[in-house]
Amino acid sequence: MRILQTIMLSIAVLASGSMPALAQAKWDVTKTVHIGGEGAWDYLTVDSHTHRLYVTRSTHTMIIDSASGNVLGDVPGQKRSHGTAIVPALGRGFITDGGGDGAILIFNLKTYAVLGKLATMPDSDGIIYDEGQKLVLAVSGDGNKLMTFKPDIDPVNGKIDAPIELGGAPEFLAADGAGKVYINLEDKDVVAVVDLKTRKVIARWPVAPGGHPVGLALDKKNHLLFIGCRNPQKLIVMSTDDGKIVADLPIGAGVDAVKTDGDQVFASCGDGSLIVIGRKDGKFEVEEVVKTPLGARTMGVDHSTHTIYLPTAELQPPAPGQRRPTPKPDTFMIVEVGQK
Repeated sequence: MRILQTIMLSIAVLASGSMPALAQAKWDVTKTVHIGGEGAWDYLTVDSHTHRLYVTRSTHTMIIDSASGNVLGDVPGQKRSHGTAIVPALGRGFITDGGGDGAILIFNLKTYAVLGKLATMPDSDGIIYDEGQKLVLAVSGDGNKLMTFKPDIDPVNGKIDAPIELGGAPEFLAADGAGKVYINLEDKDVVAVVDLKTRKVIARWPVAPGGHPVGLALDKKNHLLFIGCRNPQKLIVMSTDDGKIVADLPIGAGVDAVKTDGDQVFASCGDGSLIVIGRKDGKFEVEEVVKTPLGARTMGVDHSTHTIYLPTAELQPPAPGQRRPTPKPDTFMIVEVGQK
C-alpha cells in the first residue's frame, strides 16, 4: 500500500505546480486496447513500417497490430524476456531472455516461428539493432557486459562476439551508427561510451544532478542524449561531444523509457505520468504532463503516425512478501497516446 501511496503522491506533485507552467495540452490518451494474456511486461518495440508492436511478456513475446489491436503472433520459449530488436531486411527478430544463464531468441518476422536460441549472459536485458554497424547490441545487467553479433548469425550454432566489459550494471543503450554506443550504468550513475572498433569503454560521463539512469534516447542531429533517471527523478540532457550536461528537468517516479519524436522528448513513468519535453528559444522545458494508467513505464513510438504506445495492466496492492504492485490477471492493455 505504501508504494501505491507513493505513486499517487508523485502524481499529485507533478500536477501541483512543482513543474513549470504547462502549455495547453496537445498530447493525450486517445485509445486503450485490452489485450489480456498472462505475464508481466517490459520493453515495447515499434515497427513503423508495418505498424506492429513487439511486447515482451515474461515467458513469451506478443506481436500486436497497432491499428486493430489484434494479436498477430506470440513467440514462446522465454524464461524472463526483456526486449526485442528487429532487422526487417533479414526478416529476423531478436528477443533477450534474462532468465537462467541468459539467451537471445531469434524468430521469423513473418511467421513468428523460433529459428534458434543463442547462448548469452545472465540478465540479458536491453537490446537494439545498430544499422550503421550492422550489429545487434544487447547488454547483460548482472554480467556488466555489452554483447554484439551480426544479425545473419547461425541461429542454432552461432556464437556471440567476445563481450565488452562495461564496469557497471547496464540498463538501456543507444548507438550513433558510426561506431559509438552510449550505455546507462545504473549503479555507477554514469553513461559509458563504447568504441565498437576498439571494443573498449572510452569515456564515463556522470549524469548528476540525476541518478540511477535507466531510459535513454539519442538525438544524432543535435548531438544530444536524453537520460531518464530514477533517483533523483530527472530527465538529463547531455552533449555527446563531451558529456556536458545541457539541461535537467523534473519527471515522475519510476521512469523506464525515454523516446524522441520530432523535436520533442518523452519520459514514461510508472506513477502514471508521461512527461513531454520541448525546446524553446534554445532551452528545454516541460510542455505537458499526460496522465496515463499506473505502471505505464515503458513505451514505443511509431514515427510514421506520431503515436506513442505504452503497455500496462490494472494494478493491485503488493502480495505478501512483495514490494511492487501486482497486475490483475488478464488485464494487460496497450495505451495509445496521440496529438489532438
